[in-house]
Amino acid sequence: MRIAVEGCMHGELDNVYATLLHLQEVEKVKIDLLLCCGDFQAVRNEKDLDSLNCPQHYKSMKSFWKYYSGEKVAPFPTIFIGGNHEASNYLWELYYGGWVAPNIYFLGFAGVIKFGNIRIGGLSGIYKEYDYHKGHFEKLPYDKKDVRTVYHIREYDVHKLMQVEEPIDIFLSHDWPLGITNHGNLKDLLRDKPYFEEEIRKGILGNKPSAELLDGLRPSYWFAGHLHCKFAALVQHGEDGLITKFLALDKCVPGRKFLQIVEVESGPGPYELHYDEEWLAITKKFNCVLPLTVQRANLSGATLDMQECRQFVRDKLQARGAKPFDFVKTVPCHDPSALVANSSFSGHCRNPQTVGFFQFLELEYLLDDKSRQVAVSPASFTSKGSFDCVSEDIPIDDVNDEEELKADEM
Repeated sequence: MRIAVEGCMHGELDNVYATLLHLQEVEKVKIDLLLCCGDFQAVRNEKDLDSLNCPQHYKSMKSFWKYYSGEKVAPFPTIFIGGNHEASNYLWELYYGGWVAPNIYFLGFAGVIKFGNIRIGGLSGIYKEYDYHKGHFEKLPYDKKDVRTVYHIREYDVHKLMQVEEPIDIFLSHDWPLGITNHGNLKDLLRDKPYFEEEIRKGILGNKPSAELLDGLRPSYWFAGHLHCKFAALVQHGEDGLITKFLALDKCVPGRKFLQIVEVESGPGPYELHYDEEWLAITKKFNCVLPLTVQRANLSGATLDMQECRQFVRDKLQARGAKPFDFVKTVPCHDPSALVANSSFSGHCRNPQTVGFFQFLELEYLLDDKSRQVAVSPASFTSKGSFDCVSEDIPIDDVNDEEELKADEM
């Protein structure tokens, strides 16, 4: 299987897809899959920009909306994780993963999916110690604080990933695992990014929970973005142990190293996306303790037997099939011909994919305020249609790269 890996998308879908199509034509190769390591920016309309944390002069529609509307279709199956510059309101609709547009799949805040017989895991967001042990307390519409914390990774999601026992072929994260610079060419990295030196010396460049996942999951490949440079490393797990090939890539800018093609041993195609049985069982077991306040998750409260969850999921997959639920539009799309943007909606919308996922696993829907009635979006939507989603108001990161990374700390 030939897989294209991209660092930070920043909404530049048109440019990335055009680059890959050109490469296919020139090199006479077929690309089977595109993986993106965050900052995807699945911005559907002007209102989504309110949930995108970045300097105001960077807030623009870019090109994702064309794929959401159906004007264009992704030429390659695309799987991505979230970073720290996302339309977080949309990704929260698909917390467990789902199609953000036809042929473009969000892996969720944490997730494992199968593409053909390749097992792909991922963790969205970046690490901030002060939010790590909290729950997902942010509620829509996000205020100035919540829009900067909603993408901070949480112990709960990492804990679920640490339950994975079967081999992972590829893992995606946005920021780098802590300590990964010890396993690559540090001299070349500091030549390119000299301001990394102090954080490396202090042992704070990278994501501590991701380092724990790297050590625990030991995937064959680990891909990342965030720091806007290319960096490769080889991590050997124990003496004569498994080796993880790590690669971080840049953002989509001309002349930058933002794309890499890797060939991964796999079964014969054609390849399709399928739910992962083990991951669904983990999700079923731990969904009852999903933390939605600032309080730490009560992980010991997940008392369901894992083997019983596994058998339940196996039976469900055999009855329904393993393909994810179909894409459905949930809000109006950007209309470049409109004189006034549609900006009236700011609350949580129950995405039919997520509703179907809950029903499939026989779980309670927990992603909004349970005391309010929230309507499921219609099965189809046009910009002139109507929808009924309830707003929630419950109280509960071109500048240069160095300045941009400082902005990420906000």
